[in-house]
Amino acid sequence: MQLTPAEIRETLAMVSKQHLDIRTITLSLNLRGCVDPDVDVLARKIYDRLTKAAENLVPTADQLEREFGIPIINKRISVTPIAEISAAVTAADLTPIAVAMDKAAKEVGVDFVGGFSALVQKGASRGDEKLMDSIPCALASTERVCSSVNIGSTRAGINMDAAFKMAGIIKKTAEATADRNCIGAGKLVVFCNAVEDNPFMAGAFHGSGEADEVINVGVSGPGVVRAVLADLPEDADINTVSEAIKATAFKITRAGELMAREASKRLGYSKGILDLSLAPTPAEGDSVAEIIEAIGVGQCGGPGTTAALAMLNDAVKKGGVMASSSVGGLSGAFIPVSEDAGMIRAAEDGALSIEKLEAMTCVCSVGLDMIAIPSDTSVETIFGIIADEAAIGMINNKTTAVRLIPAIGKGVGDVLDFGGLLGSAPVMPVNAYAGSVFAHRGGRMPAPLNSLKN
Repeated sequence: MQLTPAEIRETLAMVSKQHLDIRTITLSLNLRGCVDPDVDVLARKIYDRLTKAAENLVPTADQLEREFGIPIINKRISVTPIAEISAAVTAADLTPIAVAMDKAAKEVGVDFVGGFSALVQKGASRGDEKLMDSIPCALASTERVCSSVNIGSTRAGINMDAAFKMAGIIKKTAEATADRNCIGAGKLVVFCNAVEDNPFMAGAFHGSGEADEVINVGVSGPGVVRAVLADLPEDADINTVSEAIKATAFKITRAGELMAREASKRLGYSKGILDLSLAPTPAEGDSVAEIIEAIGVGQCGGPGTTAALAMLNDAVKKGGVMASSSVGGLSGAFIPVSEDAGMIRAAEDGALSIEKLEAMTCVCSVGLDMIAIPSDTSVETIFGIIADEAAIGMINNKTTAVRLIPAIGKGVGDVLDFGGLLGSAPVMPVNAYAGSVFAHRGGRMPAPLNSLKN
């Protein structure tokens, strides 16, 4: 990849003025060689694996930052779903594994480690059940561990028993970390159609078809896109807007592709994917909501929001795929409420509701993300939200997810303040008419007709 001096100057301007960054370099690790029936032995093997494989990850990322002048915000590790390597474990509680993962993450200096996970879209094994039951204690006992559970897919349908179980676990996890603003629930995501090469937390894990060690990179640049749109005249037609976003996404992705190649080469690991998702931060100007408003919607959440987001997501993908042959992960626009200053304002002003966010998830990456809900929200209501979002993913053959944070002891109008990249989440009202029957039917929702592709 050859960069001209003009491109280098342009990239430096994006960094200094428009919040361009490499959001994460994530080392994805296979842990299948660590299997052991003794949970403490397994935990020790995992600690050794992580600390040895990742010992040079942070120094290498720091060196790349200095050489290329592009900030790398997070350094992360993702691992084989822990449920898959715990089938032989005799202990009922898998928390010691999470504690070992957390200790290793601190030792090597990474921000998060993902993969305390289970894939239960078609059914849950005993190892899966153990892992799900361990999540509240595991996330309460750690700082950097993230957890995910995939409860549905287009090919398998939706495991409604697992969806209901996870609704209860979300609430238990929030209660277990109530003294820390319920942050445990902020590190737990429930997926439909989870991808195996996602570098972003909380849903990253090492897929079964991957090499032993893989470098996956996530880029981000909502501030860059917003700045480009701000320079367009108000009478520019929507095709012109789309072309401007596409060209910008290409430039952002080229910077990420360069960093991904260098990181994998220097660490001696396989180069994986480049995830070109627009991931916001609480910083002013680094907001997906503000891009939607720059396109012309009065305020994010108002009429036109879903259409504007659909165009944004499509243009980002079209621009990105021309800049790298390894685009993967989620690759689109994230809409986490707590992590986006514009989303926070829209939620506080009443312009943005959970129902509107659900509609937006039909056309963007992932789903209902980092949303604080009232303490008295029932498990049946949380289940209904999970089921609705999973159905969108299943029918439309896309990844969707739910990361809800029951705000223990708080109601609508209160705020959970996490600080840093996680920002602050205003507690949003929830439709209370879920009923008590649907959540308890159980079983597996059949896969849709469009799953029959062979």
